[in-house]
Amino acid sequence: MSRIISQPVQERTVCGSDGHACCCYQKAYMRVLKVPRNAVTKNKPIRKRFVIHEHHATRLHFDLRLEMAGTGKSWAVPKGPSMDPDDKRLAVAVPDHSLSYFKYEGTLAEGTYGAGEVRIWDSGKYETFVDPQLQYDQGRIEFIFLGKKVRGEFILVRMSGPKSSGGKNWLLIKRDDQFADIDWRLKTILPG
Repeated sequence: MSRIISQPVQERTVCGSDGHACCCYQKAYMRVLKVPRNAVTKNKPIRKRFVIHEHHATRLHFDLRLEMAGTGKSWAVPKGPSMDPDDKRLAVAVPDHSLSYFKYEGTLAEGTYGAGEVRIWDSGKYETFVDPQLQYDQGRIEFIFLGKKVRGEFILVRMSGPKSSGGKNWLLIKRDDQFADIDWRLKTILPG
């Protein structure tokens, strides 16, 4: 048996007598998902681990990994994440990684896949109210990052059509919430 749920998101509202937008937010309902009853938590969000590795391989990119169904679902994000809601970052699905890889930092040897320096750029927890594996299977994951550098609401959306590379291409998008920053610039840990 399934039920229809609405996932809450934050929307900016106009406050004050002068009609200017301010930093007030209200709950809105952005999307309706059809999900099994046991996939939704009523009050307490599902909280899982995430890591973003800065990866100096052939080309600098960032590896996003979300703990999901006992593994690390993984995407290579060439330009890295952004806190600017206007940036839509390509995220290419790559093979899942072991959860032990969430703590990895070091050098991948020349001649091996992804050879080069790997450092943890950010890590922490992410939250969602719907089973993340179910969202992944549907091609749209809505979650909240609780990291040191990335915070707030994000969406990962699987692309379709001729640019989708057989479903491997996704977009990582920051929601316009209280953590959004249109002047945000990504800073690497290691020199480029």
